[in-house]
Amino acid sequence: MTAAQETLARTAPLVDPFGRAISYLRVSVTDRCDFRCVYCMSEDMHFLPKQDLLTLEELDRLCSAFVARGVQKLRITGGEPLVRRDIMKLFRSLSRHLVAGSLEELTLTTNGSQLGRFAAELADCGVKRVNVSLDTLDADKFRKVTRWGDLDKVLEGIDAARAAGLAIKINAVALKGVNDDEVEAMIEWAHGLGMDMTFIEVMPMGDIEPSRYDQYWPLSQLRARLLDRYTLEDIDYMTGGPARYVRVRETGGRIGFITPLTHNFCESCNRVRLTCTGTLYMCLGQEDAADLRAPLRASKDDALLLQAVEAAIARKPKGHDFVIDRTTSRPAVGRHMSVTGG
Repeated sequence: MTAAQETLARTAPLVDPFGRAISYLRVSVTDRCDFRCVYCMSEDMHFLPKQDLLTLEELDRLCSAFVARGVQKLRITGGEPLVRRDIMKLFRSLSRHLVAGSLEELTLTTNGSQLGRFAAELADCGVKRVNVSLDTLDADKFRKVTRWGDLDKVLEGIDAARAAGLAIKINAVALKGVNDDEVEAMIEWAHGLGMDMTFIEVMPMGDIEPSRYDQYWPLSQLRARLLDRYTLEDIDYMTGGPARYVRVRETGGRIGFITPLTHNFCESCNRVRLTCTGTLYMCLGQEDAADLRAPLRASKDDALLLQAVEAAIARKPKGHDFVIDRTTSRPAVGRHMSVTGG
């Protein structure tokens, strides 16, 4: 291979075996979180030793390698990404790709607890919108779902983000017997503030104390209930992720539905997930993964790293096999969602 051909190969878009271009990288910067949400974590979580985590500089180098290979969207996740020490150094460094035009969007998913501290700085780094995970507007319920979260602090963080000019999307996991009595109130609250609202089916990832079957509320049922009150108009709006959106005629706002169980979204999957230890998961619902930390640290040149990335993308599966029913007692994958990164 000539030098010119090698350079072209290193900048060619990443395409999986099913012809899907990989344009979206979700990056977990920590497995730690200041909440312990009942559908996400065990109450007695054991977190990684800090020395096992990639440095911020290593995370920057990995993200930049993916951007060079056609990734257009970077989403920073956790755990809770804003609890990682000096996390804004990473945002400031990655923002150079926005300035250069090689990256379309730099964004994050957060529980909102730290947004009051960081919203203005995030906006200054070129972040335009933020996903906030919020499952209830009832303070007592919120504390039970998160085990020790403070709803007022999250709402203050949302206010700070809106004041900084960030667009907000509220993500709520649909939980039977928990928030199924307030979805309409949450929609009207979010839309009243100009925020989108997305509902997500609970996913069978990691062992947790409550039964996921007891938590599981199919979004087909939620949507049918909303039709009793609202006119839902299908629209072509997309954010690059798996949500399918409708517009609510009565409020003018958008609702997204993420349905990994009742109607999976694998046929159009453009995403891979990088953990805070440098492990790349090609599918959220499969255990196959690739170690990128070893080639990253083996050389200051990215040739070995990009070879490992290409080999991993070549193994990306067609889809996942999530199932929740009374006969399925074990999670589909053993790792908790906080390990993979949102």
